[in-house]
Amino acid sequence: MQGLSISEQLELLTRGAAEVISVEDLRNALERAQKEQRPLRVKLGTDPSAPDIHLGHTVVYRKLKQFQDMGHEVYFLIGDFTGRIGDPSGKSTARKPLTKEEVEANAKTYAKQIYKIMNPEKTKIVFNSTWLAALNFGDVLKLASKYTVAQMLEREDFANRFNSNRPIGIHEFFYPLMQGYDSVALHADVELGGTDQKFNLLVGRELQREYGQEPQVALMMPLLVGTDGVHKMSKSLGNYIGISEEPAEMYGKTMSIPDELMRPYYELVTEVPMAEIKTIFQGMAAGKLHPRDVKRRLGREIVTLYHGAAAAREAEEAFDLVFRQGEIPEDIPLITVPGTEMDSKSSVWIVKLLAFSDLVTSNGEARRMIKQGAVKIDGVKVTSEEKQVDITTERVIQVGKRKFTKVIKDY
Repeated sequence: MQGLSISEQLELLTRGAAEVISVEDLRNALERAQKEQRPLRVKLGTDPSAPDIHLGHTVVYRKLKQFQDMGHEVYFLIGDFTGRIGDPSGKSTARKPLTKEEVEANAKTYAKQIYKIMNPEKTKIVFNSTWLAALNFGDVLKLASKYTVAQMLEREDFANRFNSNRPIGIHEFFYPLMQGYDSVALHADVELGGTDQKFNLLVGRELQREYGQEPQVALMMPLLVGTDGVHKMSKSLGNYIGISEEPAEMYGKTMSIPDELMRPYYELVTEVPMAEIKTIFQGMAAGKLHPRDVKRRLGREIVTLYHGAAAAREAEEAFDLVFRQGEIPEDIPLITVPGTEMDSKSSVWIVKLLAFSDLVTSNGEARRMIKQGAVKIDGVKVTSEEKQVDITTERVIQVGKRKFTKVIKDY
C-alpha cells in the first residue's frame, strides 16, 4: 500500500468513516508526510475495561491497520491511567473506577488480541501512565486552565446531568483533558475513535493548539450495530460477534444479522473492495443476487479474516447441515453431570444444567434464554425455567441456533 497516490490513500482511509475533521487536513497531512519523508503518528486510545474484542472494536482497529500498511506509525494507547476514572461518555452517572490490578489484567488481554488484526512489528503499544503519572500538581493546574466549565458542559452527557441536577465529579472533567493531553504527549498527527468519542478528540485538537502543536486530524468511525439490528454491538447485550469465537459460531451469528446491516458490515469489518461492494448490492437490488447468498459470502469473509479460508468453508458446511437440512451436528460434546450437581437421583434443574454445561454465562442468562424460547431439550422447546431435566439417559440441549451439547448423569 505504500505505493498508493495521495488520492488513493485518502479514499481508502476515509472508507466507512462517519466524520473526518477535516478531510482537507488529512490530505495536507498525507502530502506533508510524503514531502518530508516521515510517517504520520496515528493514535488510538483504549480504556482497558472490556478485554474481549468483538467486531465492533475492529472497525477502528482495521483503520489503524490501513495506516500501518501505508507506512505510518501507529500508537495503540492503553489508558491505564485514564482507566482509573473511566470515560463517562453516554453515562448518566460516574463510572466506578477500575483498580490498578484490573487495568493491568485487561491491558494484557487487549495487547494479545489486537495482533489478530494489526502487525505486531509495526504497532507501538504505549501506556498513558508514562506521562500522566509524572505530572505534578502545578502541571495539572496548567492543564485544567486550558478548558472552561462552560466548554465541558457542551458535552451532551455532562449537560444532561447538570440540567437534571445529577452529580458530576470534578475528576470526570479531567477525563477528556487527560485523553487530549495524550495527543500532546505523543505529538499525534491523527487520532481515531468512534463517533461517541468526538468531544474527546476535539479536546485533543484544542490542547495541541494551546501547547503550540499542529492540531491532529480527528477521524471518527461509526459504532457497529450488533446482531439484534438495534443496539451498538456489546457483549453485555449479547449482540456481539467475538473475534476469538469458534468459526462456526462466528459464521452462524453473521447469518443471523438483519439484511439491512449487510452493507455496513461489508464496508466496516471486511476487506472486500468498495467497488465490488457496490456491485454486490446493485446486483441484490436488481434481483440478480439473493440476499441469502450475499450474507453467506459476508460470513465467509469475516471468518476467513480470523480463522482462514478453510475454516470458513467448514463453518458454512456445518451451518448448512444444521439449519438448511435441519440436522443436529455430529460432533457436539458430551458432558457428564456429577451427582453433586443433581437435584434428585435422576434430574437437574434446567437453569443449573445450562450454566454447568457452559451454554450460558450465568443463571440470569439461562432464564432469559428460556423466556425467549431459545432453549430446547431433544428438539422440544423448554417453556418453564422451573423444569427438572431427567438425564439418566443422554439428552441433547440446544441454546439459540448454534449452541449444542449432550448431557448425561455421571454414574
